[in-house]
Amino acid sequence: MLDPATTGIIVGILLLLFLAVGVHIGVALGLGGILGMYLAIGPDAAWAQLATIPFSTTNEFTLAVIPLFILMGSLATTAGITTDLYKAAYNWLGHLRGGLAIATTLASAAFGAACGSTVVNAAVFTRMALPEMTKFGYDKRLSAGCIAASGTLASLIPPSILMVIYAVITEQSIAVLLMAGLVPGILSAAVFVVGIYIWALRRPDMAPTLDTRPPARERYRSLYGVWGIIFLFTLVIGGIYTGFFVPTYAGAVGAFGAFLIVLAKGRFTGKSMVETFKDAGVTTSVIFIIVIGGILFARFLTYTGLIADISTILLSWDLNPYLYLLAFAVVYLILGMLIEPIAIMVMTLPVMFPILTGVGFDPIWLGVISIKLAEISLMTPPVGLNVYVVRSASPIPLTLEEVFSGVMPFVLMDVITLGLLIAFPAIVTFLPELMR
Repeated sequence: MLDPATTGIIVGILLLLFLAVGVHIGVALGLGGILGMYLAIGPDAAWAQLATIPFSTTNEFTLAVIPLFILMGSLATTAGITTDLYKAAYNWLGHLRGGLAIATTLASAAFGAACGSTVVNAAVFTRMALPEMTKFGYDKRLSAGCIAASGTLASLIPPSILMVIYAVITEQSIAVLLMAGLVPGILSAAVFVVGIYIWALRRPDMAPTLDTRPPARERYRSLYGVWGIIFLFTLVIGGIYTGFFVPTYAGAVGAFGAFLIVLAKGRFTGKSMVETFKDAGVTTSVIFIIVIGGILFARFLTYTGLIADISTILLSWDLNPYLYLLAFAVVYLILGMLIEPIAIMVMTLPVMFPILTGVGFDPIWLGVISIKLAEISLMTPPVGLNVYVVRSASPIPLTLEEVFSGVMPFVLMDVITLGLLIAFPAIVTFLPELMR
């Protein structure tokens, strides 16, 4: 058997090699974890973990909330909630300087309360909002950047898939974490709105003001279309906050509620349901492959004692807690340039979580900070998952360079929001404290 340090070096090199040649991150993490246990502990331990972890993970009751939230978002999309939200926001805000981009941001934030997936959010609003903004003379960089950035709001605004992943990895309360993300999510949307307005004032050529404003009757009528998202939000978040049901039940209730909206709006067809459940199944499968691979890798780190050794060494340095947090942020941003957020979380949290909580950071607050860093990583080059989603889903000609150019001001806005959350932790913690 090899010693843990040598095994860690071998596995680390192998993991980088896998990523360089394009192996799926979940598969790469899983193979690295199995090989590490094989070399450091023995073949029996490696095969035992490989035989049990996939079943035990997918059989975990708390993780059932992930496919349910994903299904709820897919059904909400089928019900046309996004179209109704955007229409209402457009009618009320479209006449303002930068109004269409502001409307897109707010509609995307609202849809995040029914979706929970940044990728779905970005893809839906790219197909719907980008042609509208382009038609009215908006610069493609501003439009694409706005959609890519506002899509990340689904990471914080509950129900959030990333929050569930964080809760499972760190063994925190899913319900408390979901509520902790609500105010920071609203704050993120508000910073985007202010930033867009200032941008449009300074560069009116990029966001021209609309010549006409819908009549009052049409504007008030469009508000009727937002009843679906209000219904879902009240059903899911209200139920969790009041303690009426746990998050897994909330996911089931929310999915059923979204299905009722599909029926109420007359969108139910056999073909649409097949596509809806197919999309939800594919998205769920991809997430679970990453989670299973990450757990295998985390078991390797735990069983060989590497996590304990790294934590002991770093804590013995007795640095300022915010230096540890800065290192955490740098690791997230570097990895965010290469892989997607769920993979980053399953790779880093087993090591960094005990260190950061060991120097005094609140685990719930740390969860929101982690998600905020993950949001930023969704927009940073060269990967920037949401940037690629916008580029791929765009119905009009659009280059990656244009999207990255448009999204960088939003990265700066997110950094400002991150600074506010660090400077004023009560923004994150006051709602969870009301639940305790």
